[in-house]
Amino acid sequence: MPPLPVEEPEEAPLRRQPTQRRSARRVERMLDACADLLDEVGYDALSTTRIAERAGVAIGSVYQFFPDKRAITQAVTRRHVERFVSRVGRRFLWEDYAGWWDAVDAIIDEYVEMHRTVPGFRSLHFGDVVDLNLLDGVADNNTVIAGRLRGLLLQEYGLTDSEELDLAILVAVEAGDAVLKLAFRRDPAGAPEIVAEAKRLIRGYLNRQFAGASA
Repeated sequence: MPPLPVEEPEEAPLRRQPTQRRSARRVERMLDACADLLDEVGYDALSTTRIAERAGVAIGSVYQFFPDKRAITQAVTRRHVERFVSRVGRRFLWEDYAGWWDAVDAIIDEYVEMHRTVPGFRSLHFGDVVDLNLLDGVADNNTVIAGRLRGLLLQEYGLTDSEELDLAILVAVEAGDAVLKLAFRRDPAGAPEIVAEAKRLIRGYLNRQFAGASA
């Protein structure tokens, strides 16, 4: 099994990078509009025209930076990933955990909180079928996310880097993604009993894989 990618995701496929603050703010409004519309109407009904109208920009401004709705959705997804990993990293920095098991719980808590509060997050689960390769042209979305979380866990808890660790974290991300989707299908705020089961499931699985590993 090849190692999980841990590098930063490539830049979103913009036609051109905004060079002025005003242009950068306009691009951010487009991304915000796309995120809101994904929650409201879904990906299939999403269009560049709707995004332009919601963002309060001319349709030409959209095409100035993005070739199509997929590119905008890709940029939104990557922004979510960066925020997710950044917020998890802040938790690791400011909170004390007894070991990796509490860190895993914190990762799940952050996922659930962003699902509840961040527009577009619930519509773009990292493994969803909108596009399994939104984050990387080769690796699927959850593989990219697993690589980023693996990097955090290796840095914070000194786990031994190996192909077995790669596989264990990837399986944990896939399993957690599936069970947490169930939690939000059961309850728009995330059924707490299913979130708790997701934590137990992942802890138990990783505990077997990380036998002997501790903070």
